[in-house]
Amino acid sequence: MQATDTADPEYFHKVVDCQYACPAHTPVPAYIRLIAQQRYTDAYLINWESNVFPGVLGRTCDRPCEPACRRGRVEEEPVAICRLKRVAADFKDEVADMLPKAGRPNGKKIALIGAGPASLTVARDLAPLGYELHIYDEQAKGGGFMRSQIPSFRLPESVLDEEIGYILNMGVTTMFDTYVDSMSEMLTKGYDAIFVGSGAPKGRDLPKLPGRKEADENIHIGINWLANVAFEHTKEIGKRVIVLGGGNTAMDCCRTSRRLGGQDVKVIVRSPFAEMKASPWEKEDAMHEGIPIIDNHVPREFVVEKGKLVGMTFEKVEPVYHPDGRRELVPTGEDPEFFPCDDVLVAIGQENAFPWIEKETGIRFTSWGTPIINDDETFQSTRKEVFFGGDSAFGPSNIITAVAHGHKAAVSIDLYCQGKDLSKRPPPHVTLVGQKMGIHEWSYDSIPIDDERKIVPLEDLKKSLKDRMVEVELGFDAETAFIEAERCLNCDAQTVFTDAECIECDACTDICPTSCINFTHNAPEDELRAKLLVPAENTEQDLYVSGPLRTGRVMVKDEDVCLHCGLCAERCPTAAWDMQMFLYNVTKATPNLVNVK
Repeated sequence: MQATDTADPEYFHKVVDCQYACPAHTPVPAYIRLIAQQRYTDAYLINWESNVFPGVLGRTCDRPCEPACRRGRVEEEPVAICRLKRVAADFKDEVADMLPKAGRPNGKKIALIGAGPASLTVARDLAPLGYELHIYDEQAKGGGFMRSQIPSFRLPESVLDEEIGYILNMGVTTMFDTYVDSMSEMLTKGYDAIFVGSGAPKGRDLPKLPGRKEADENIHIGINWLANVAFEHTKEIGKRVIVLGGGNTAMDCCRTSRRLGGQDVKVIVRSPFAEMKASPWEKEDAMHEGIPIIDNHVPREFVVEKGKLVGMTFEKVEPVYHPDGRRELVPTGEDPEFFPCDDVLVAIGQENAFPWIEKETGIRFTSWGTPIINDDETFQSTRKEVFFGGDSAFGPSNIITAVAHGHKAAVSIDLYCQGKDLSKRPPPHVTLVGQKMGIHEWSYDSIPIDDERKIVPLEDLKKSLKDRMVEVELGFDAETAFIEAERCLNCDAQTVFTDAECIECDACTDICPTSCINFTHNAPEDELRAKLLVPAENTEQDLYVSGPLRTGRVMVKDEDVCLHCGLCAERCPTAAWDMQMFLYNVTKATPNLVNVK
C-alpha cells in the first residue's frame, strides 16, 4: 500500500465517524467537549455553523451519527449525540448578537420557494454575502414540514420560532401565505437564481382499495392531517383509529391521535416490525404510550356499513427473502382479519408534486417525478438558474439531509451568480493542531470511561397525553449531560505518526488497548488487513500506513478500532506519535459564520 496522505482533508474526516456520517458534517466531538466544559453557548454556535437548527435537530434528528459512533463498538450503546445537541440549545446564553448579519447588498436577488430547512439554510448561507433574498411559502410562518408535520409534543413551537427567527432576521424578505402556482411567472420577476425547497408535499393514498371513496370522510392522508392539527383546523378524532404505515410520519400520526381523543389507536404495517422505516426510538415512544404496532398485515378493504366506515380487513403475510436480497411478502393463507375503527390515517409515504412548474420552463423531471439535477453537488436543474434541494430534489428524507443540500445549493448559487464554474467547489476549512501540554498531559480528557448511556427523562404519561403541546422529552440536566458527554472518545483527536522519528521499539504496540498498531512488511491491502495482529475486517474504514521505516517495515494502524486514547503518544520515547486535534468545517458559501475559540 502507498503511504497514507494525511494532508488530504477527507482522510481524517472519515476517521471522525460521527461527523462523517452526518449529512451536514457537524463536528460532533468538538461540541460534546464544550458541553463537558459547560461552554453551552460555544457548543451551540459550532452546531449552528453546520447544522443550522441545533434546538430542532436536538429533538427530531434521525441521528445518522449515532450508529457510526465509535463508542458503540466497545459498548452496547453509542453516545447520545442527538440529545447532547439539545443540551447546547437548552443551556446556551442569548446568541443573537453573536450571529452574522446581512452583508452589504451585492445587487443579486434570489427567490426561495418553500420555507423549509433547505431554503432556510440557503438563506442563512447567502445573507452575509449581501444577496437580496425573497422566501415564499403558503403557510403563515416559516419552517415547512418542520412546523406542519412534527407534532408540538416533540418539537415545541417556541424552539422552531427561535431558530427560524435567527435566519429571517438576517434581512430575509418573507412572502408567507403565498402559494407559488407558476414557475413561468417566477422566472419573469428578475431573480438572478431560484431555489426550490418545496418538499415532497403529496401524501400517498390507497385509491383503488375497496371502500375508499365511500369512506372518504373518515380516511385522512397522514401529512395533511398532521398539518391540519398543527394549524388547529383539526382538534379531534374518533375513539378507534387505525394508522397505516411504518415510518416516522405514522408514529407521529398515532401519537397525535392519542392526544386528540383516540383511545384505541393501532399502527398496522405491511412489513415486519424490524424492517419498518420508523426510527427505533420512535417505535418505542409509540408503544410506551400504549399504541400497539401490528406488522405483516396488508390492507385489503375499507369496510363500510350504511355509508359509514366501521373498520378495515387485512391479509396476513410473511416475508420471504430471495438469494438476491429481494424481500417478498407472501400470504399465509389465513382468513382475513378485521379491525374496527372510526377513522383511518394513511401514512404510507410521500411524493414530489410540481404541478406549478410548466414544461415550457425547460425544467425536466424523471419518471419518478423528481427533477433532473446535474449532480448531487451542484443541485442545478436543467434550467441553469433554477436549483433544487431538500425533499424536492430527491424525494422524502430528513431535516439534516435538507440542511446539507442547502449548503451545497448555496455554494452553487453564489458561484452561478458570479459567473464561475459550479464544478470548481471551494474546499472545506480544516485544521490539525497538536494537543501536547506536557509529557503525559493533553488539552482534552483522554481517559475513556465506562458509564452506560443515559436515558432522557420523560414527562408524566397522563399529563403528556392530555395536551398535545406538552413536550414529552424533558432533556438532560447539566450533571447528566456531563456524564454522557464524557462517554465521547474524542475521535477528532488524531494519532499522527512521523516516520523519521520512529525507532521501532514497539512500545506503542505493547500499550495499545485494542492492538490496532502493527509494524510489518508492506503488502497489498487485502493481504495487509489479514495479517495484522487483529485482522482489520471493516473495509469501510481505512488503514493508516506509514512510509518505509529503517528496517524496511511500515507502521500500519487500523483506524476502525483506535480509541484515540493517546497512550501510544504518551509511551513513545521519540515523539513519533502525536495527538493532533482535527477540525473539519463543511464547505459553505460564507466560509466562517461564527468564531469559537
